[in-house]
Amino acid sequence: MAGQILEPGQIEAAANIPTFLNLPERDLFQHRAERLRRLAEGHPLAGYLLLIASLCEAQQQVLDNPPKLPGPTPEALARSREHRMPPLAFETLVRADGWLAALDALLAHFKTPTNPSVAVALRQLAEADEGQRKAWGVGLLNGQFDLLPAALAPFLGAALQVAFSHWLLALPEDTVVETDTQTFCPACGSPPVVGMIRHRGKQNGLRYLACSLCSCEWHYVRLKCSHCQESKHLAYLSLERDDAKAEQAAIRAEACPNCQGYLKQCYLEYGAEAEAQADDLASLDLDLRLSEEGYLRRAPNLLLAPGGE
Repeated sequence: MAGQILEPGQIEAAANIPTFLNLPERDLFQHRAERLRRLAEGHPLAGYLLLIASLCEAQQQVLDNPPKLPGPTPEALARSREHRMPPLAFETLVRADGWLAALDALLAHFKTPTNPSVAVALRQLAEADEGQRKAWGVGLLNGQFDLLPAALAPFLGAALQVAFSHWLLALPEDTVVETDTQTFCPACGSPPVVGMIRHRGKQNGLRYLACSLCSCEWHYVRLKCSHCQESKHLAYLSLERDDAKAEQAAIRAEACPNCQGYLKQCYLEYGAEAEAQADDLASLDLDLRLSEEGYLRRAPNLLLAPGGE
């Protein structure tokens, strides 16, 4: 096999290039559910965290035994790679029918809780036609929350997460490539939910942005706003805790004065068990404080009903 012989300097440079993409494990939803159950202990929002934990367990059941979920064609994947575009572009796939079977499967696996408002939301989803479901999905993924009832958001989001994670894990190797838009997921084009500051091995000290939809992670340099890419005057804000100093907080928000936005960061050195979606939901008190300071949340959590529980 023909190849290029690397000089010593090139070998060292190649060895120092960070891993670009981290794919989720196949048990990602079960891991998320377990983390949510631990975080719920003594938490003011314990009821909501436990509800979402049960939803994540249903997600795992669907991922383990998925219905037929037609995704992008090989031709579409080849075009996306050629043009350095996300192979699972959500703008296209959410308007297609491929993910709807994941919603039906999720509704079948999720045990209806005693909460009457949740039961109403589930019945509304079950009875909606394909066109309405897709319209709601488009609104959710585009951040147009006024286009759907708030109570539907976590269940629609959960179904979309299952479908996109399923498609992601089925992609041929090297399908996902770096794109010009580093602030959005290179696999599906969605924004991140949080940043994960790694602390082990070759990724020690590196930041990876965690996708809000397909759950992959991509490398993004630190000290740079993940929304407007500004590097000046960033602030790192956290809530005071009795058991940790501010600089050792496991969850901190990177706030940018240029765009007035922020993104939470999970520092795994101080919270090794953190899971992006779960720890974001369990730290909504930090969001409230940042809102009071005039900062805008730029990162969606598809398991969060906008405006409350």
